[in-house]
Amino acid sequence: MAWFRSLINVYSIKSSSIKHKYLNPSSPFLFTSLLQHFSSESTLQIPSPNDHHYTGLGPTKPGEKPRIVVLGSGWAGCRLMKGIDTNIYDVVCVSPRNHMVFTPLLASTCVGTLEFRSVAEPVGRIQPAISREPGSFLFLANCKELDADNHVVKCETVTDGEKTLKPWNFNISYDKLVIAAGAVASTFGIHGVKEHAIFLREVHHAQQIRRKLLLNLMLSDVPGISEEEKSRLLHCVVIGGGPTGVEFSGELSDFIMRDVHQRYAHVKDYIHVTLIEANEILSSFDDRLRRYATKQLTKSGVRLVRGIVKDVQQQKIILDDGTEVPYGLLVWSTGVGPSPFTRSLQLPKSPGGRIGVDEWLRIPSMQDVFAIGDCCGFLESTGKPVLPALAQVAERQGKYLGSLLNKIGKAGGGHANSGWEIESEAPFVYKHLGSMATVGSYKALVDLRQSKEAKGLSLTGFVSWFIWRSAYLTRVISWRNRFYVAVNWATTFVFGRDISRI
Repeated sequence: MAWFRSLINVYSIKSSSIKHKYLNPSSPFLFTSLLQHFSSESTLQIPSPNDHHYTGLGPTKPGEKPRIVVLGSGWAGCRLMKGIDTNIYDVVCVSPRNHMVFTPLLASTCVGTLEFRSVAEPVGRIQPAISREPGSFLFLANCKELDADNHVVKCETVTDGEKTLKPWNFNISYDKLVIAAGAVASTFGIHGVKEHAIFLREVHHAQQIRRKLLLNLMLSDVPGISEEEKSRLLHCVVIGGGPTGVEFSGELSDFIMRDVHQRYAHVKDYIHVTLIEANEILSSFDDRLRRYATKQLTKSGVRLVRGIVKDVQQQKIILDDGTEVPYGLLVWSTGVGPSPFTRSLQLPKSPGGRIGVDEWLRIPSMQDVFAIGDCCGFLESTGKPVLPALAQVAERQGKYLGSLLNKIGKAGGGHANSGWEIESEAPFVYKHLGSMATVGSYKALVDLRQSKEAKGLSLTGFVSWFIWRSAYLTRVISWRNRFYVAVNWATTFVFGRDISRI
C-alpha cells in the first residue's frame, strides 16, 4: 500500500498549496476573482479596505447580448423573467430577496396549514439562465438611484448590518430596465404600527406571526398568570378587511377550532380573533358574498368590529371612538402604497403616487425604461384607470412586457437607444378574471365578475372552496411546490396543523 500512501501525500501537498494560493485572505487572487463577477473590464483596480464602492457591470459591447435589468422579484418581475428569451438577452435581477412569494397562500403558512418552502420559489428556478449563463445574475441588493441619461442603476447590497458586513455600492449598466419594485404596506401615518404590528407580505412576516402565536400559547399556560393577562396574550387582532385579512382570520379561526381546542385545552376558552375594518369587509366583492363572508366568519368565532385605528401601543390599540383593544398578536393588512424608492424617483406619477406609465408600460420621460406591477399606474393622459394592486394584474403585465421585449430583441432593438418604434405593437389591456377568498371551515367565495358593477357568476360554500384550492394549486409556479402544497393540505386534513415546527 506504499503507492497509496504516496498518492495521499501528493494530494495533501497539492491541496495545501491550492488553499494557500486561492483561499488565503491576504492573497489578492481571491479578491480579484470576486470582483470579476462585478466588472466587465479586463483590468481590475482593487480598492482599499475602506472603499466600499465597486465598479459593477459596464455597458454591453458590440456583439454581446443586450442586458435587461429587472428591479424586483415579485409577481411582475418574476413573470417577466420567466418569459424572457435568454437567447436574445442577458437577465440581471436586483432584489433584496432571492425568491418569489406566492402571496395568496401566505396566510396558510402562519398556522401550519402549509410550510414556508411551499410558497417560496427561488428566482434561479423561475429563470434558470440566472444560475447558468455567464452574463446573467441575481444580485441581493436594493436600487438606490437611477441615472437614465447614462443607462445606469446604482445599487447597494443587502447585508445583516454593519456589525457583520458593511454594505457596498456598485453600478449596473442596462440596455432595457424594468422597474418591478412592488409596494409597501400602508400605515396611514398611524403611530406605533411599524413598531408593534406585523405585516403579512413576506415569508419572514409569516414566520414571525407563527412564532408569536406559539409563544403566546405557551406563556398563557404558565402557572400564576392572571386571567386578564391570559386573555390579552391570546387575543389575536387583525386590522384590515380585505382578502388577506379575511383569509388570515379564517385560517386562524380554523386553527383555533380544530387544533387549539385539542392540543392546548387549558387555554382554549381564552383565545379569540377580532377583525377590525373601517368600512365593509371584502369591499370589492358582491353584496351577497360580503354578507355570506360576514355570517361565516362570525359563525367561526371571529369578532367583526367596524372602526378606525388611531394609535397602536405595545399591548393595546386605540380606536377612533376611544375604545381600547388589548392584544397579544397584531396583524396589519390594510393595503399597499408606493415604496420609498418609488417616491424618490423624479418622474410623472399616476394617481396614488405610483410611477406613471403609458399604454405600453413605458415611462415616457425615460428611454428604454419600463415599469410593471404594484409600483406603476397609467398616467391620466392615457385615459385609463389605475389598476388595483393585485397579483393577477402584476402577472399579466409581466407576461405582456416579456413578450413585447422579445419582439423588440428579435427585431434588432434590444440594445440601448436603439430607437425601435414600439407604437406598432398592441398596447397592454387588462381583463379581470375574478376574485377569490377563503373564509375558513372549508368555505370560500368566488366572484367571476369583471368589475364591481358588471354582472357575472358568483359562488359560495364548499364548491367555491374547492375551486379556490384547485385554482391556486395550478397557479403555483413549479411542480415541486405544487407537490409540497398538495402534500401539506393532505397532511393537515388527516393530522391537523402543527405550528411548533418553525
